[in-house]
Amino acid sequence: MSPVLAVEAQLETLRQRVDLALDAALPAESAWPQTIHRAVRYSLFAGGKRVRPMLVLAAGEAAGGAEAELMPLACAVEMIHTYSLVHDDLPAMDDDDLRRGKPTSHKVFGEAIAILAGDALLTRAFHLMAEAPDDCSGDRLRRRLEATAILGQAAGTSGLIGGQVMDLESEGQDISAESLECLHRAKTGALLAACVRGGAILGGAPLPERDLLDRYARAIGLAFQIVDDVLDATEGAEQLGKTAGKDAAQKKATYVRIHGLERARGMAEALLREALAALQPFGERAALLARLARLIVERHA
Repeated sequence: MSPVLAVEAQLETLRQRVDLALDAALPAESAWPQTIHRAVRYSLFAGGKRVRPMLVLAAGEAAGGAEAELMPLACAVEMIHTYSLVHDDLPAMDDDDLRRGKPTSHKVFGEAIAILAGDALLTRAFHLMAEAPDDCSGDRLRRRLEATAILGQAAGTSGLIGGQVMDLESEGQDISAESLECLHRAKTGALLAACVRGGAILGGAPLPERDLLDRYARAIGLAFQIVDDVLDATEGAEQLGKTAGKDAAQKKATYVRIHGLERARGMAEALLREALAALQPFGERAALLARLARLIVERHA
């Protein structure tokens, strides 16, 4: 098997283990109250690529960490990501009917249950991080608390929520390239970066390695949203699994709108090179992180 195929097989194995862990971390659909658990599971298992949990596991592996120490954070970030999508799709926000090729949560369960499903996912994410095993003490407990704090900051007003506010307030406005980068680093980049930083911390990476992984994380976090902007401008609804052209229709601030399509693509490629350069000192330990960076920038949907 070629090295690329071997890495792909490893990523698929990780994806499957994440799905199993997510399933175990949530109440069954039959648990009371059934409606909310059906709604939570509907969105969480709607076909996500699991990029964020795989970043946690890959960063932790590069640092020499054990999967058992990393999986709670891997599940938590996917829950937070999914909650943000459920709320983002609501009529009060982006008002989308499709997500991952399926009707959005509020179209299936109604707006009230969709809001509560998002709330439930966010709450369970931090509940999961707080469920430290009895033998989690000393450095293990300190690292878990630090990773939880990084996750909370990334999900809060200086990260995901703050970026969403800026995105809403920027609709139809002419904003600077600097403001656009600030928006993207908060709305999308903060949580992606927290995956890498949290995985590195849980894996016990020394400070010099954490600094390198931070450089990687900042690069891929911004690149991810730039590529999203490009895809929204170039792909159809069937490829995207959601309504195409919404950014332009809502006059959102995007890299394509401000920089143009070709320059946006070039910026994403430059960020990929930056991310890969940060991984060079890790050698083969960072093979999964390198492949994930390429998947983020070279994806078509």
